[in-house]
Amino acid sequence: MNVETSPAGIAAVFLDRDGVLIEDSGYPHREDQLIMMPGAAEAVRRLNTMGYVVIVVTNQSGVARGLFSEDQMHAFNALIVRRLAAKGARIQAVYACPFHNEARDPAYFHPDHPDRKPNPGMILKAAADHGIDLKRAFMIGDQPSDIEAARRAGIAGFRFEGGDLDRFVRDLFGD
Repeated sequence: MNVETSPAGIAAVFLDRDGVLIEDSGYPHREDQLIMMPGAAEAVRRLNTMGYVVIVVTNQSGVARGLFSEDQMHAFNALIVRRLAAKGARIQAVYACPFHNEARDPAYFHPDHPDRKPNPGMILKAAADHGIDLKRAFMIGDQPSDIEAARRAGIAGFRFEGGDLDRFVRDLFGD
């Protein structure tokens, strides 16, 4: 039976964006700043082949800080999805939280937004939106806030500290 379509619900992997899928260059939002992590496309493709839906959950305080617009954020996320798709790696959805407690733009101010990691809001919304069984899901992130968001959502969290993302995924599964 395919992992993704088990009667228990859909299996999923939640990935952080900056520092996991792409290099974290400090608020990346332009095409010239898009540098994929080594093994990113291969890791996503591997997870897809194993039957996992892959969803990106990312804090994007650069919007709140006035460094780029929400439209620029969405366009950059769409570019990442297209670049991965061109290599046979499918991202089901991207959830991004532009809110921050130090926002320069009052529209994006929130003292502790439920979607901003370490809060689990993006994971829980994605699970509801896509029929994900959280018992069959996990998170890969590079920050303690990613791992804490996973814990709060009731899923396993694995800390990626750089290097080849595909090797990291293979090691998780003992391949």
